[in-house]
Amino acid sequence: MWKKKLYAPLSGILRGTIPSTSRFSVDSVSRMQFSINLSSLSFLNTEQEPRVFPTQSYHFIRNLNSSGKSQFCSESSERVLARCWNCDAVAPRELFLVCESCRSVQPVDHSVDYFQIFGLEKNYEIEDENLEGKYKNWQKKLHPDLVHSKSEKEREYAAEQSSRVIDAYRTLTNPLSRAIYILKLEGVDVDEEQTVSEPELLAEIMEIREAVEEAAGSQVLNQIQAQMQDKLEQWSKSFANAFQSRKYEEALTSIQRMSYYKRVNEEIVKKL
Repeated sequence: MWKKKLYAPLSGILRGTIPSTSRFSVDSVSRMQFSINLSSLSFLNTEQEPRVFPTQSYHFIRNLNSSGKSQFCSESSERVLARCWNCDAVAPRELFLVCESCRSVQPVDHSVDYFQIFGLEKNYEIEDENLEGKYKNWQKKLHPDLVHSKSEKEREYAAEQSSRVIDAYRTLTNPLSRAIYILKLEGVDVDEEQTVSEPELLAEIMEIREAVEEAAGSQVLNQIQAQMQDKLEQWSKSFANAFQSRKYEEALTSIQRMSYYKRVNEEIVKKL
C-alpha cells in the first residue's frame, strides 16, 4: 500500500485584537468638548490647515471658520492622505499605485490589500468577471519593461508593484489561497506546516492517493480529478458560509479539506 506523510495547512490560532479606547477633547473658542473612542489618533500641524483624526470608521476634520471657531465634519472613509514622490500631487483616492497627475509609479503601500488593488469588496466569493482585465491593465502601467526609460528609483518601484500585483492576482483567483489570505486579513493565522491526525480524513485521502497510483490510464485519472474538483467546490462553499458567519474554526476546517484535495489534484496532473 502506497503511503505518504500528509500535511495540512491549518492553525487554530486566532489573533483577535481589541481596539484600544482613548479619550480626547478639543478646546476651541466655543469650548466645546468631544469624547469618542479611537483605535488610533494622529495630529497634524497646529496651523490653520485641516487636522485629521483617523478612526476605524471616520475621519474627523477640524477647520477654523472666519470667526475662529472650530467646525467639524465627518466622512465615512479610511483613506490616508498621500502625495506623489515625484510631483507632490495629492492622491485623489485610497489606491495610489500610480500617480494620476504625472503617471509615476509609487512605492508599495502594504496597507492596501489585494482586494483593494482590484477594486473589490473584501469578500471570499468574488463575482467580478473582469478581474483578469484589471490585472492586465495594472501590468501595462507597472511592468518593468514599460518603465525602462524611467529613473532607477521608479524602475525599482515598478518591479515591486508589478510583483505584488501578480501575487495579488494569483492569490485571489485561487479559492484556497484566497481563503487563507482573507482569514489573515481578519487576524486568523493558517499554519501551513501543522499536521492533523483526523482518522476519517486521513483514511479517505490515503484511499484516493492509492487510486491515483493504481490508475491504469488518463480516463480513470480524469474521473478522480473530477471528483476532487467537486469536493473542492463543496468545501469552498462551506468556507464561504463559515467566513460570512465569522465561524473561524469551521473556516479553518474547510481550508484543511481544500488543501488535501488540491494536493491530490496536483498529483493527478503530474501523472496525466
